[in-house]
Amino acid sequence: MLSPIARIKVALNGGRHPGAHPALPCTPAELAVAAREAVAAGAEAVHLHPRDTGGRESLHAADVGAAVAAVRDACPATPVGVTTGLWITDGDAAARQRAVAGWAQLPPARRPDFASANVAEPGFTDLVATLRDLGVAVEAGVWSVQDATALSTASTVNGIDGVPRVLIEIMSPQTDPMAVLARLDELGVPGERLLHGEDELCWPMVALAGRLGLPTRIGLEDTLTAPDGAPVTGNAELVRHALSVWAAAG
Repeated sequence: MLSPIARIKVALNGGRHPGAHPALPCTPAELAVAAREAVAAGAEAVHLHPRDTGGRESLHAADVGAAVAAVRDACPATPVGVTTGLWITDGDAAARQRAVAGWAQLPPARRPDFASANVAEPGFTDLVATLRDLGVAVEAGVWSVQDATALSTASTVNGIDGVPRVLIEIMSPQTDPMAVLARLDELGVPGERLLHGEDELCWPMVALAGRLGLPTRIGLEDTLTAPDGAPVTGNAELVRHALSVWAAAG
């Protein structure tokens, strides 16, 4: 069961290189501190990209388990989720599948509550099935109207009986978020909608989410600056800005 998000999920680090921001958390200890501060600022869920000892993104069980356990200890009442981005295995869907299946060796306390799975990436259907077998809830990443259609097709053709949350992730100014939302509704795709953008689209999507009454996402994964373009101190400051933008827009 995936707890709904009323307003804000924090995305602590994403795929940014260590050192991209002074407060970018990479190690389990750094993730724990950043998560605690972001939750204290108002974040209702935590999304993170686990790293190996060299600071590279990782889907290996040991790295995922260490990151999840550290954040869960720091924020025991807050759901913790991870990425399954295909770029982490250099585009190798089979390698990703093996890595995620390896999470079965983790005790439940070290498994994430949820994981994002991008509809446009090869292996989506198998990935969703594996995550469900592990007891990990799925957030389906939808980047376009075409992805919305593909998610519906996966439900009807491949037997995916819906996902609890759909991430409408706006990566390009050419993508109309309202068209994506409308297509999901037209096709009857179930699941909570969460709307967010990255870089220059980050703050406009936070505001749009507020106007629509949808939850959104913020964090150093998405932007390194405040709405006015000024540098931020870290994830907690971004959460505070996002809550203000979201509320003002609504």
